[in-house]
Amino acid sequence: MNGTVRDTFKCRKISGGRAEGPVLISKDRVCFYLAEPGSGKIMEKGHDLEGKSIAGKILVMPSGKGSSVVQADGLYKLSKCGNSPKALIVKEADTVLVSTAIILEIPMVFKVEDDFYRKIEDGAIAKLDADNGLITLEGTEGSYRL
Repeated sequence: MNGTVRDTFKCRKISGGRAEGPVLISKDRVCFYLAEPGSGKIMEKGHDLEGKSIAGKILVMPSGKGSSVVQADGLYKLSKCGNSPKALIVKEADTVLVSTAIILEIPMVFKVEDDFYRKIEDGAIAKLDADNGLITLEGTEGSYRL
């Protein structure tokens, strides 16, 4: 019988707030303008998330991609349709994405402990507390998925 495991990782707050939900990991930078606002699906050809929805997910990615207008407009449209990510975990904080997340009140963190990236997997359930700089993963031994 597998036991319950919980790991907590330190991070740095960019945009405050709390979120809980399934994790979706992108190895590619994300251009929110190339996401379908009505579904949250990434439409960018060749992107590792092509055809997957970012709606309601805790999105883990390297950083944003695109000009200021493209990033802000894309994330705004997703948010307006209720299909934005619940939170953003990024390796690099670009100015446009930072300001857009703050304006749209989407929790966003960076500078996460390295061990987080070794343990995280798509579908894991994460609790992000940007205000206190913590990410918690909880699951059964061997997996953070429900």
